[in-house]
Amino acid sequence: MALEAKRLRAIIGGSAGNLVEWYDWYAYSALSLYFSASFFPKGDPTAQLLNTSAVFAVGFFMRPIGAYLMGRYADRHGRKAGLAVSVALMCAVSLMIAFAPTYATIGIAAPILLLVARLLQGLSVGGEYGASATYLSEMATRRHRGFWSSFQYVTLIGGMLSALAVTLLLQAVFTKAQMDSFGWRIAFALGAALALGVYLLRRGLAETASFRALAVDRPASGMAALWRAHPREFLLVGAISAGGGLAFYAYTTYMQKFLANTVGFSVQTATAIMTAALVVFMLVQPLFGALADRVGRKPMLLLFGIGGAIVSVPVFSALENVRTPGAAFAIVLVPLLLLAAYTSISALVKAELFPAHIRALGVAFPYAIGNAAFGGTAEYVALSLKGWHMESAFYWYVSGMLALTSLCFWLLPETRRTSLIVED
Repeated sequence: MALEAKRLRAIIGGSAGNLVEWYDWYAYSALSLYFSASFFPKGDPTAQLLNTSAVFAVGFFMRPIGAYLMGRYADRHGRKAGLAVSVALMCAVSLMIAFAPTYATIGIAAPILLLVARLLQGLSVGGEYGASATYLSEMATRRHRGFWSSFQYVTLIGGMLSALAVTLLLQAVFTKAQMDSFGWRIAFALGAALALGVYLLRRGLAETASFRALAVDRPASGMAALWRAHPREFLLVGAISAGGGLAFYAYTTYMQKFLANTVGFSVQTATAIMTAALVVFMLVQPLFGALADRVGRKPMLLLFGIGGAIVSVPVFSALENVRTPGAAFAIVLVPLLLLAAYTSISALVKAELFPAHIRALGVAFPYAIGNAAFGGTAEYVALSLKGWHMESAFYWYVSGMLALTSLCFWLLPETRRTSLIVED
């Protein structure tokens, strides 16, 4: 009983930081409407350029770097150490944003400071994925690894929903002028307090048996070693992360804009539809994870890949003609439930492909590359095609990518049987 209580505490600690990381990440997007004028005045073209560069650098540059650095760190110093560093960095970043002086106070240094904070935020989020995925996968029992590892996406979606909930609460309490002035800072101060709490929790976590069992003179974790020893796994993880990342952002982040810009719902209605859908998406993660423990990983992955390839075009096409929020909600759930078959076990499958001495890096780095290249650009591609009056081409783009991803799923071993996580 004591062992199970210790394991449960470890699962909570390993996944709670993920919630905080994604809360802070999405709070920036949700609240940028209020603080952008404080840091990027319209009359200063240099400041405007820095604003654009910040978004670009974080989305396509810092997260893979964070994945690489934190993956190596977790392989060298332990999963627990990697978890603590990632959430400590997010705590510091949240404090930087919460108390950052405005452009009126320190001039061009203000957007530069915000840029640095956002870059560090990207570093932290990029590093969190590999550390938490590896820790949760190694701490779970062999029979229930799918169930327990699914909580990584429970907390990821929970972070998104928490950021939205805090934003709505602040909007209800403060006026627009108050939100522009100081209200937005409260959300980041809250994020820093939550991150500090998780940091203290993670400091007391147990290290995984997989890491403790590693020899002192084990092979080094690094890019050259990863590519030399595991090129096939590297490419497969990058490929399935590309398709999975594209589907995730297409069905979640972009879907909200699609409901408003293409379907014609108000922003408030589109937000309400996606909030309700994301709550369902979050709650079904453990169910799909538990199912993967019974039937295997590959059937779940192929369900997502083939199912997503089949339904993407009909789903987006049907939504174009929807007129009621209830119908839109029901249709949006179709691809999200298929996606849950992937998200619930995606981190686990990657962890089971690599030996312990290079596992955190093997999980994090190819994932970050694939996700940044296709997930991070999903909205840009969709909006560009819409601007060229070729919006339906995006539906086929998602469908085609998932068909290719299904081929990669087929090439994967059934990791429930061949898992390189040897501990029970």
